[in-house]
Amino acid sequence: MVKDSINSLKSALPSGTQLVAVSKFHPSALILEAYEAGQRVFAESRPQELFEKVNSGLPSDIEWHFIGHLQTNKLKMVLPFVSLVQSVDSRHLLEEINRWGRDNGKVTDVLLELHIGAEETKQGFHEEEILDVLFDADKFANVRFRGLMGMASHTDDESVIDADFERIDSFMAYIVDTFPELEAFDQLSIGMSGDWETAIRHGSTMVRIGTAIFGNRQVP
Repeated sequence: MVKDSINSLKSALPSGTQLVAVSKFHPSALILEAYEAGQRVFAESRPQELFEKVNSGLPSDIEWHFIGHLQTNKLKMVLPFVSLVQSVDSRHLLEEINRWGRDNGKVTDVLLELHIGAEETKQGFHEEEILDVLFDADKFANVRFRGLMGMASHTDDESVIDADFERIDSFMAYIVDTFPELEAFDQLSIGMSGDWETAIRHGSTMVRIGTAIFGNRQVP
């Protein structure tokens, strides 16, 4: 099942869009099944779970992303092991990632999470906050800004989802035009199991797919 799902998704995705398999709440056995089907990029949202899986004997060439809310006291459980933090949702977190990188000799690739959905409970920056951060980009020597991440409103109304993704796509284009010095700012992580096809129409370079690969979450 996992192999078939991965093959189906990869055949449907444009060549410039990366499949990120969201393995949170799923056992290492399913991750290994996906790995054997050719998947190499996986995402976790809880520091403890990521730490345990990284150290569980899974293949060392897996590329891990972090996609959840990251508390600053959990950085050491995440930053040594991930190639990308997709969910940087505050300036304070960004400053702490930069400080950790300075202390540990590492530059961390990050996406800035834009709050685009209707739910007030969602984390993330507003547009003007992201612009403020990027105007100060030279203050973050141990961070590499790679792009934006966002989640559409939780709704079945496709027009609302389409509008949400159009908003982040347009903002991404504005940033690229405004900050040409950010040469690595080329990743737009939008689209999940229920809306990835809409996200593709709005320039997604990464889709974060969990349920459509692994089935329903196995919450402990």
